[in-house]
Amino acid sequence: MRLLIVEDEKRLALSLAKGLTAEGYAVDVVHDGREGLDRATTEPYDLVILDIMLPGLNGYRVCAALRAAGHDVPILMLTAKDGEYDEAEGLDTGADDYLTKPFSYVVLVARVKALLRRRRAVGASPVHVHGDLKVDTAARRVWLGEEEAELTAKEFSVLEHLVLRAGEVVSKADILEHVWDFAYEGDPNIVEVYVSALRRKLRADLIRTVRGAGYRLETAP
Repeated sequence: MRLLIVEDEKRLALSLAKGLTAEGYAVDVVHDGREGLDRATTEPYDLVILDIMLPGLNGYRVCAALRAAGHDVPILMLTAKDGEYDEAEGLDTGADDYLTKPFSYVVLVARVKALLRRRRAVGASPVHVHGDLKVDTAARRVWLGEEEAELTAKEFSVLEHLVLRAGEVVSKADILEHVWDFAYEGDPNIVEVYVSALRRKLRADLIRTVRGAGYRLETAP
């Protein structure tokens, strides 16, 4: 799952990004409304956390522009304001939920998970079965046969991305884009490290390397 945080309070934005990354999400952060709108319209995000008081464009206008352009990504709005009028205005522009600062990080994570569950509820099943592999993307649990595999948050995110495109060749760059944030400048071979870890914890022949192209999750039982 890839999230976008649009928040001009840099300390808050980076704190949220650090926490959500630890939860297993890939998180991008921008601090300006115009940049947030541009990124949300050009990149595939599963949820946007959007502050209202932003430079460039405020959150209301960003949200309204996304909805007018046909983007249905869930939007959680944040604001230091408090009052029924502000909440109504945020929801009227197309936001899915609303959180007033200061807020509990635990509450924010719960809201994020609820919005993602709600989106899954109207889409595909969160449980994916491929032969003896079963992956529950909502509960973030994995079984191989009758045994549950213990994966780290990042290992699960790599596997989830391959599962959602099972049978397709997924490039290393594509995995980096969806599992790590857009500012990642480390060694792209980090993907190989996580694929190797998944092979050790699951089964060596489960993820096939397609030389020069990427990786494919095998779907045959």
